[in-house]
Amino acid sequence: MPYKPLNELIEQDIHVIPSFTLECGAVLKDAPVAYKTWGRLNTARDNTMIICHALTGSADVQDWWGLMMGRGKAFDPARFFIICLNVLGSPYGTASPLTMNPETGRPYGPDFPPTTIRDDIRIHKLVLDRLNITSIAAVIGGSMGGMHVLEWPLCTPPGYVRHIVPLATSVSHSAWCIAWGEAQRQALCADPTFNDGWYDEQPRAGLAAARVCAMLTYRSRTSFGLKFGRRKQVQKLESAPKKVEKVEDVDALTPPPSPLVNASRELETPAHISSPDDSTSITPIDTSTIPRRTETSSSFSPTPTPALRRQEPSPPVPIFSAQSYLRYQGQKFLARFDANCFIHITHKMDTHDIARGRPAPPTSLCTCARPASPASSSCSSSSSECGCASYPSSSPDIDVDPELDADPDTRCALARLPPRALVIGISSDNLFVPAEQRLIAAHIPGASCVLLDSIDGHDGFLLEFEAMNRHILEFLRREEPGIYVGEVKEEIEGFEVRKTSVFGEAEVEGEIPG
Repeated sequence: MPYKPLNELIEQDIHVIPSFTLECGAVLKDAPVAYKTWGRLNTARDNTMIICHALTGSADVQDWWGLMMGRGKAFDPARFFIICLNVLGSPYGTASPLTMNPETGRPYGPDFPPTTIRDDIRIHKLVLDRLNITSIAAVIGGSMGGMHVLEWPLCTPPGYVRHIVPLATSVSHSAWCIAWGEAQRQALCADPTFNDGWYDEQPRAGLAAARVCAMLTYRSRTSFGLKFGRRKQVQKLESAPKKVEKVEDVDALTPPPSPLVNASRELETPAHISSPDDSTSITPIDTSTIPRRTETSSSFSPTPTPALRRQEPSPPVPIFSAQSYLRYQGQKFLARFDANCFIHITHKMDTHDIARGRPAPPTSLCTCARPASPASSSCSSSSSECGCASYPSSSPDIDVDPELDADPDTRCALARLPPRALVIGISSDNLFVPAEQRLIAAHIPGASCVLLDSIDGHDGFLLEFEAMNRHILEFLRREEPGIYVGEVKEEIEGFEVRKTSVFGEAEVEGEIPG
């Protein structure tokens, strides 16, 4: 299994951790952690902003959230020391199935041990310690990044993280999301070239199919209808699909090829198939008795159809624009991701549950474990297990779906998060639904919840740049006024997409098929 240096797509720093014990008990030796930074630490070393990337994202925030970065914007390097750290299991630099196992001298492959969101926080904290960072002004991230946002304050000392902004995420990975992740893994593993993860080249058909499946969960029915409708495109005929080595090589109209079967190999049928508890057996048909058409015999000569007589190539097959777009996305993914990494990270997301291993104290001691109610109440408990003693137990103005409300352990975990959080959701998100965002905000003391009106589904958190920038910037100005002392009004650069993202979803009109 060759090492594919996908981390070379990014200019970033690497810090090697000599030894790191995962939650599963496995120990990683000489584990690299990739990260990228912008701006400078202030003299107090407390102006750090952590940005957490999503499933297939990287530490290069400028690629996928770059329109919110710059002077006068939410991610302002003139105000904050901004850092994004790559997660365990990602192909972009941090320890993963692609990195070398120092004990074997070959890539880990499918032997890379399972990791969790909490493992990411703990190993990332070691990098911050090396940089002598004393506290975090804000942690911001969406989707899987939002899971990290919720875990950062719970995996670090109290007060280390001052503010959080989770976007389009959840307190635990829902059954719906787990099921979609399994469907994507099944599509990938169905590719015969996957070989249980010990492949020589990427299982192209399987990985592309998994990405196509995922794309449908990231967008919405309305967005596809408006973007593509029933428009058709003409598929180009090619003798053989070209191999994708980099994103620029993508041919939007050519789906990834299925694995080839050796033409000289005859299909074999077992001579006898039987069940231990069933006397019924299946014997293959003797094909030697079936008459065959020959040049000298008319005993079996069906009239050939026009299609069989045709010698010229078939005319171009029309396909719909929506198909073309999905094929493009599948092909593009082959140039920038790895199958084992995809399986690893989707399993990581399934482990997410902020209440795991964090039982709430008895409700008689802590009101934060009670359901959200119209009346705000204070937690009178001084129990160290709670941590929410000085804050209201919920944000009473936020309506929570009773069927989706959190259990006592989850409510208590949310109540321990930094107060006055900003929670952002997408109105059309079918993966991390708006009700999940309201639930998070309802149980974080003094939190607010903003739902962005977007037709783009879950990917709205990677596309609604102007709206997100406005809300996050207002939040940071209000909560961290000291960082904005001496501000000079500047003209803010616009939010028009001028470059198609490699690791995100921003696309320049006219460059993308469909």
